[in-house]
Amino acid sequence: MIATLLGLTATLLVLGALVVAISPGRPSPLINADGTVVAGSLSERVVVSIGGTPQGMFIQSADPSNPVLLFLHGGPGMPEFFMNAAYPTELAQHFTVVWWEQRGAGMSFSTDIPPESMTLEQFITDTVEVADYLRGRFGQNKIYLLGHSWGSFLGIQVAARAPDRFHAYIGMGQVTYQLQSEVLAHQFMIDAYRDLGDLQMVRNLEAAPVSLTDGLSPDYLRLRDGAMHGLGVGTTRDMRSVIWGIFVPVCISRAYSVKEKINIWRGLAWSRRFLWTAFLETDLRTRVTDLDLPVYFLVGAHDLTANGGLSRDFFDRIAAPVKGFYMFDNSAHSPLFEEPARGLDILLNDVLRNRTDLAEAR
Repeated sequence: MIATLLGLTATLLVLGALVVAISPGRPSPLINADGTVVAGSLSERVVVSIGGTPQGMFIQSADPSNPVLLFLHGGPGMPEFFMNAAYPTELAQHFTVVWWEQRGAGMSFSTDIPPESMTLEQFITDTVEVADYLRGRFGQNKIYLLGHSWGSFLGIQVAARAPDRFHAYIGMGQVTYQLQSEVLAHQFMIDAYRDLGDLQMVRNLEAAPVSLTDGLSPDYLRLRDGAMHGLGVGTTRDMRSVIWGIFVPVCISRAYSVKEKINIWRGLAWSRRFLWTAFLETDLRTRVTDLDLPVYFLVGAHDLTANGGLSRDFFDRIAAPVKGFYMFDNSAHSPLFEEPARGLDILLNDVLRNRTDLAEAR
């Protein structure tokens, strides 16, 4: 017994030391093909007081004079910097990319955050303040704003509120009316699993109701992520497990300390307590009708997290000086991570050039 306990203790100590060793809490430098650090590049983490609360962000750029791109992550409360390691975008070669972790999320999680500050209005104010910090720091009158999932729900409202801060708004996996998207996803999954012959999943989904009147049942929320990823219609087309696709990459990320890795999951739960209902029940088609800046939607053909048909309907209703809608045939909810070459081509050749001759076939 003593030998067994000693062996278990030794194993736990080794595992603990390994976790600490791979969690230094700093991003890796940008590296050339020959393994050397890109001269003059930037790869850092900073903490800035935003809205009276310390908030963290990763900033990476091969050349800090490049245009600034502020990335608004999803969730609410789920940072995405780790995704860039699993699905390299090469964005930092052409932009100064800012992976801000929003109030209550990841590096920005703290038990000292006033619960009453966890509102959409505060998040809009925070985003504008972050944009102003970046504009001042990098000496750019305007920057680019990219929102993903919950970040697109937030970002398009920021763009409507403060268009003077941004060259353009880019929505990836653009949210429209999330409750309606969930209703459509629920029926799609029932039909898809029936076609696959997985009658147990069909029964489980049918016993987990979703509706525009009653919302999402607790049973559906428990099934949702696993069912979507099982069909390749969730975070990415090839992600079949949240554990292997998200949890493990977060655990092995060197950019976070052990405490921060724990706080990613604490922050996700904390943020959803306050923001989920508004996120679910708001129909953006009635809230955002005009944008005084170029707007681009990047939508995955297999995305059921944010229904692409709803995104298209939303896009068609928006009045903006320049608009571009791009369907990614091999993507689910994260086109820039799933088809990075095409995404980068659009950003460099359409968004940066403010093109108006946007062909639907691109």
